[in-house]
Amino acid sequence: MSYSEYWERIFTQSEEMNALIASYWREYSGLGTWQFWVVLALMGLPLVIVYLSVDRTRIFEIFFFGYAVHILWTYADSFLERYSYFVHTYFILPMFPYALNMTAAALPVGFLLIYQYCTNRKKSFLLYTIIASAVFAFVFAAVEEWAGMVHFNKGMNQFYIFLIDIAIAYAAYFLTMFVKRMSENIKG
Repeated sequence: MSYSEYWERIFTQSEEMNALIASYWREYSGLGTWQFWVVLALMGLPLVIVYLSVDRTRIFEIFFFGYAVHILWTYADSFLERYSYFVHTYFILPMFPYALNMTAAALPVGFLLIYQYCTNRKKSFLLYTIIASAVFAFVFAAVEEWAGMVHFNKGMNQFYIFLIDIAIAYAAYFLTMFVKRMSENIKG
């Protein structure tokens, strides 16, 4: 197959897949389903909580940390979904990433609030992250799987989600510390 034939086939199958996903969304994940409202709540409630509880004296640092969690989880989820390891079967809109409610709201806000709590009270962020990751993976993801909102495939399970949560939160933490130090060095 030539270069242009590959791309023509990719475009055609992509259009077919988009139509199939849109049809699925209308039938099983749209406005008329309880799952849509759960997904919407998982998107909206964390954002309301962070708005009400963020430490505004450190807002850029805290939001940088949360943004790092969001970006890292979005990349991880893109891989996991593309290769069907971990798939969210209900989503806000078919044109958005399926796990948008988790990667843009629930997980970043959860870890952001833990980061804020630990750094404000001189607690061990690394320890609290392990506890939070266990809750997210072994409780929250298990409930989502039980409710049929996610599917684990190809050997993926809650333990791997636990490890990914820890890796992402630690990476965001060390990236935030690095940027914070750089900022302090520039200020003099």
